[in-house]
Amino acid sequence: MAEVKLHGTLLSPFVYRVIWALKLKGVPYEFVSEDLSNKSALLLKYNPVHKKIPVLVHGGKPVCESMVILQYIEETWPQNPSLMPNNPYDRAHARFWIKFAEDKGVAVWKMFRSTGQELQNTMKEALEMLQTVEEHGLGEKKFFNGDNIGLVDLAFGSIVYWLQVIEDAVGVKLFESHKFPRLHAWLENFKQVPIIEENLPNQDEMLVVFKRRREQLVASA
Repeated sequence: MAEVKLHGTLLSPFVYRVIWALKLKGVPYEFVSEDLSNKSALLLKYNPVHKKIPVLVHGGKPVCESMVILQYIEETWPQNPSLMPNNPYDRAHARFWIKFAEDKGVAVWKMFRSTGQELQNTMKEALEMLQTVEEHGLGEKKFFNGDNIGLVDLAFGSIVYWLQVIEDAVGVKLFESHKFPRLHAWLENFKQVPIIEENLPNQDEMLVVFKRRREQLVASA
């Protein structure tokens, strides 16, 4: 097997998407820790357009953007297990929700950086995203694919798990169990998948870092 390396940081939700996919597929890889305040020459070489993490390097060839990387992993190692449905219609449905997560999940990260009226606006956007997924995304299924975890779960897992930390850092509460019972049940199922459970960052440790970063952002605003 060609060598696989993952460039990233261990607090990034986008990096964890890739970690989860590689672990679920059983693909061995080397993690290359990046300092985003002093980006390495390799990172700049591998991702000259956005200069961001994560970057997956497979056999010396870089792949950028977390969901593009996940699709690459799925196509390169299609079994072990499959993380996309076999049926073309179901695959299209999964791609729809992946794009929805990418388009609407940005409200969560904007919320972390916002104050005042902008914070209120981004909270509204985040709530609308959660409500849409609650009402239309899951139904009565255990995971977005049904009984088995898939790429859509990895996309939303990195949003909702981090949202809980961001809520505490910002001092707001959006993701309440009585408002989003299906999403709460799904998150518990997601966290109980052994590979996911073994590869989740500690939320208390994350909160310390996120609070400090939040204070810096507010002070410089």
